[in-house]
Amino acid sequence: MSLYEEILKKNEKVSLVGLGYVGMPIAVAFSKQVEVIGFDVNAHKIELYKKGIDPTNEVGDEAIAKCTVEFTSDETKLREAKFHIVAVPTPVNSDHTPDLTPVEGASHVVGRNLTKGSIVVYESTVYPGVTEDICVPILEQESGLKCGVDFKIGYSPERINPGDKVHRLETIVKIVSGMDEETLEEVANVYSLVAKAGVHRAESIKVAEAAKVIENSQRDINIAFMNELSIIFNKMGIDTKSVLEAAGTKWNFLKFQPGLVGGHCIGVDPYYLTYKAEEIGYHSQIILSGRRINDDMGKYVVESLVKKLIMADIAIKNARVAILGFTFKENCPDTRNTRIVDIVNELNEYGIKPVIVDPVADAEEAKNLYGLEFDTMDAVKDMDAVILAVSHDAFKTLTMKEIDKFYPVNSDKTKVLIDIKGILNRKEYEKAGYVYWRL
Repeated sequence: MSLYEEILKKNEKVSLVGLGYVGMPIAVAFSKQVEVIGFDVNAHKIELYKKGIDPTNEVGDEAIAKCTVEFTSDETKLREAKFHIVAVPTPVNSDHTPDLTPVEGASHVVGRNLTKGSIVVYESTVYPGVTEDICVPILEQESGLKCGVDFKIGYSPERINPGDKVHRLETIVKIVSGMDEETLEEVANVYSLVAKAGVHRAESIKVAEAAKVIENSQRDINIAFMNELSIIFNKMGIDTKSVLEAAGTKWNFLKFQPGLVGGHCIGVDPYYLTYKAEEIGYHSQIILSGRRINDDMGKYVVESLVKKLIMADIAIKNARVAILGFTFKENCPDTRNTRIVDIVNELNEYGIKPVIVDPVADAEEAKNLYGLEFDTMDAVKDMDAVILAVSHDAFKTLTMKEIDKFYPVNSDKTKVLIDIKGILNRKEYEKAGYVYWRL
């Protein structure tokens, strides 16, 4: 009997290693049909899940409370599973080289608890070759087992989009791969239980790894092009959003928007690809150019703000500036790898300590990672400038009357408003006397 059939009959279990924004929704989805062990090294996170609390907001508290996932921080529990899915983050170091520490650490954990006849599938975004060249030796070393004989491996890149309620695990085609045809079929069958949109069988593990890393590199390059256009059009005194709306009426125009590129994928994955390219003797040109543009956008936003403050005769040093939104994307509590921190750091360079408000963000995480504390909306008053940084639903509903209250009442002082994502009506605010700017 195949491993897939054993899992279906609940004779064998599936394990999820890493229960973040990606791993946890997968664990919950699988638990609707099979036995699932959900493992994470973060004991605090496991306790929250056990209490029915979803700190990621990806599936919601009710789904966590109702699911049958056996949440644990005890790695020996993994010995009860035969199909292991590794979904840990793959960040970059400060010098933009890949940080494989989490995926290596997870491989050590799985290896220590690996049993004969198991399949280990990696979901973490990596450059082609990591699964076979880096992870397999660790699994073999820790387990004493031989890959291809005692256990098999596969790769199925995560495509979950944090905070996106439309493109979910169930609605996205899942790329699957295996070290041989037999493994590929097992992996494809197991994932078919949750990937209702179907699976795409990649011809090799390296092909699947490469497919994932270029998906986000493509988005990064397209956004970099929009950011460059924004810089050019701002110098020309042309509104970029209006240009894109006009160009977007053509059937084959790609509708990307300028913006700050953060998070764990778009701003990170291109560096994995260029790192590997450098290793084999090719220096990336387009990919790294796009990265440079996107990495500098926080600085560009602050430079634009400073120019607007000068235009409004407002002293730069100690100017009162509020930033609305700190997460890396809208309606998502995750602050890791947010590029709003670049704006904060750049403002500090000008002697400005901004008031930061984000009702959606994980405040504890922001404090631990960046040493920043958030204020409440009540603190946003008597401001010289307001930066609408993230288009949370909570900010999209702000009226002009509410925004007016962020500035000194009954004052002739010019109101400077930086609307990074362009969520407000530019003409309305300019008509009302605001100095309004957007990318």
